[in-house]
Amino acid sequence: MTGKKLTKEETIRLRNEFIGKSCPLFYKSNPLKIVEAKGQYMYDEEGQEYLDCANNVCHVGHCHPKVVAAGVEQMEILNTNSRYLNDNILHLSESLLKKFPPSLNRIYFTNSGSEANDLAMRLAKTYTGNQDIICLNAAYHGITEATMKVSPYKQLYSKPDHVHVAPNPDTYRGKFTRDEFESDKELSKLYALEIEKILNRLKECNRKIACFIHESLQSCAGQIIMPKGYLESVYKQVREHGGVCIADEVQVGFGRVGKYWWGFEMNDVVPDIVTLGKPMGNGHPISAVVTTREIADQFFEKADSFFSTFAGNPVSCRIALAVLQTIEEENLRENAIEVGHYFVNEVKKLKLKHSIIGDIRGAGLFAGIELSKDRLTKKPATEEAAFIVDSLRNRNIIMTIDGLDENVLKFKPPMCITKSNVDFLMSRLDSVLLECRFSKNTVKRQLSTECDENVPDKKQKA
Repeated sequence: MTGKKLTKEETIRLRNEFIGKSCPLFYKSNPLKIVEAKGQYMYDEEGQEYLDCANNVCHVGHCHPKVVAAGVEQMEILNTNSRYLNDNILHLSESLLKKFPPSLNRIYFTNSGSEANDLAMRLAKTYTGNQDIICLNAAYHGITEATMKVSPYKQLYSKPDHVHVAPNPDTYRGKFTRDEFESDKELSKLYALEIEKILNRLKECNRKIACFIHESLQSCAGQIIMPKGYLESVYKQVREHGGVCIADEVQVGFGRVGKYWWGFEMNDVVPDIVTLGKPMGNGHPISAVVTTREIADQFFEKADSFFSTFAGNPVSCRIALAVLQTIEEENLRENAIEVGHYFVNEVKKLKLKHSIIGDIRGAGLFAGIELSKDRLTKKPATEEAAFIVDSLRNRNIIMTIDGLDENVLKFKPPMCITKSNVDFLMSRLDSVLLECRFSKNTVKRQLSTECDENVPDKKQKA
């Protein structure tokens, strides 16, 4: 069967036969069969081209020639585990650590964002000697047993006793909003107070905090940009209570926000531990944990060795180094600033025409369009969001939805996307929004029979 070209029908049949049903697909009743990709474009088995606005994994563009060449060249020379001396892991470590504040100078390599966050929490617990963890509502940190416990976004989430969930700092539709409080200073103070309440309750129970873990910008929660000053205040509180702070950069790191390499830099904080993942290998599985010398030394003294068979192997490190070089050589951070700013401004123009657009927020090429049935009540336009994503697919654009109410269109494309690509997206989005406005009954009928199966499953991560 190796090498045999399957029809789409055969692919679906064999997938249903071999793959566990808990592994979801996008567009379930008529899934896309992607057979090739390049740059910001993906192609199905019939040669149809799709503009990819959702895959934040292929960071510098699908199948980037420099990244592909790096992997091929290294595969022809050597690939083995990291228990042998090899220069690639050191070249990558040096290049990565130069992009962090001086205090973050030790690195561990892992294979996925989930593994990175799992290890980060182990480091925190070992260093502090404490067990309790604070996370944010609607957070997503991975699929291991430990990371699932701090991922309230997951549908089957069950909070254990040692995990404490604080409100996510959503200033549009969260516990405290811009409608009630005008300044970031007020909002950050109120949301930080929620963390302080948890810390005080722990103190009253003679329990101590191990860590506060957060995404630098919340992705699965609906592309949430935290109010300025929030993390600064929370970090101070957590450290005063003996805990450390973990910044999850798995989805937003490596220059996606444009001005900075890392999302936490937007908030004027320096974490104790940072996790990296998805875009690091441009589709190749590699991730990392960056921390301080003090935390790393304590981990060695108390937990001895850390080893993962494939983590930090020569091929993965060579590929990740090529990704870093490409970001710099092709000025992709600058492109994120320019195209991201253009995207937000173009959506603002659409907002003047379409009342369903409740909020637009973003930083660089990390942006979200929150859809509301009514701007006053902010009732989530969940059905409409599903229809829009499905309709965009039919117009050769791949977008997905996120947020607890599945009403936020997320924009996290490959970093090589252009302004002309944004124009293409806006023209199609405009026409789809018009359909929603003038054909609501049609939308509802179609949704009732199709969309439950056609839209991307929100639990499937890009």
